Amino acid sequence: MLYNKKITCPVCSTIFNAKAIKKSSYRILKKDSDLFIRYSIINPYFYDVWVCDRCGYASIKSDFENLSDYDANIIRTEILPKWHSKNYPEVYNLNLAIQRYKLSLLNYDIIKARASKKAINLLKIAWMFRLKEDKKSELEYLNYALENFKNAYYNENFPICGMDRFTTMYLIGEICRRTDREEESLIWFGQVITAPTASQKIKNMARDQKDLIKTNLEDTNSEDNLKDNKKQNIFSKFHK
Repeated sequence: MLYNKKITCPVCSTIFNAKAIKKSSYRILKKDSDLFIRYSIINPYFYDVWVCDRCGYASIKSDFENLSDYDANIIRTEILPKWHSKNYPEVYNLNLAIQRYKLSLLNYDIIKARASKKAINLLKIAWMFRLKEDKKSELEYLNYALENFKNAYYNENFPICGMDRFTTMYLIGEICRRTDREEESLIWFGQVITAPTASQKIKNMARDQKDLIKTNLEDTNSEDNLKDNKKQNIFSKFHK
């Protein structure tokens, strides 16, 4: 299932082995509404970050080699002197995946990477905390991801993180929903649904989540009305 892939670090030129997964080794169980994919057998997200053990440069693997000379010099100056080599096991687990995503995020912060790069990194950390069933940390990182996705949406060219404009709008809306920003979420979903050039698939996804919000709001209002009626009945007994 796992095999070693030789990678050349763009910062220090060290050749190291990065863990890679054969596509036939994992199975998709389901997809969450914020595009998180749940896997069985082995989890590809655990191996999504490459780390050079000599200099400490880390990045999501799809972005690892896309480093300018200017940014490589920043990492040599800011990270390399403080880096301590680590011995990683053959098989990665959830806690190690979180550590590696955080190391990647540190690199992005230090080189002042685009908001979209930080956004997807933050979102994946949130997903890892979801697997860990740590709701507080998941929400914390979803909020950080939301801030950076909005920044990217308004200031970067599409595609963003491999997503077109409408998928990005949908994702922003869904993160809003998951972080209790229902009204803002409805605006994003509404824009996707009414966009003439958005795909039918993404429109249907936005429509489903919009309906879910409205159903939840109706249930909440019904519960509030029930509570108010009970209070009125209690007070009326005392005033008879």
